[in-house]
Amino acid sequence: MIKIKELKKHKFLIYISGGLISGFLNGLFGSGGGTVIVPFLEEFLDFDEHSSHASAILIILCFTLVSLFFYGKNGNLDFSLALKVSAGGVIGGFLGAKLLKKLSGRVIRIIFGSFMIIAAIKMFFA
Repeated sequence: MIKIKELKKHKFLIYISGGLISGFLNGLFGSGGGTVIVPFLEEFLDFDEHSSHASAILIILCFTLVSLFFYGKNGNLDFSLALKVSAGGVIGGFLGAKLLKKLSGRVIRIIFGSFMIIAAIKMFFA
């Protein structure tokens, strides 16, 4: 019989493992955390599509702040470019968040999976 303390420890190890893998990818590639953390939340922590995508944004923010520090420290940031792209990103983020609540979980999975497949094909043949 598994004790409650052992279950909590097991769950904690799952949290840490998912964060470690997706944080590593985010730090290494400058992105990629979302492509790992969203399926991780859905498959291992039983989040629904809406919650996993919304929670991933906050989780990725934490990864990004750490990565940003190290990229900046190494002189690899273009602040001018980042500000220009971020202007559109803020609007896109707002629109995407509004749309998320209107879509079914199935539609969200299809859109997300399609983007992952397209990105994989482009990276493979680039």
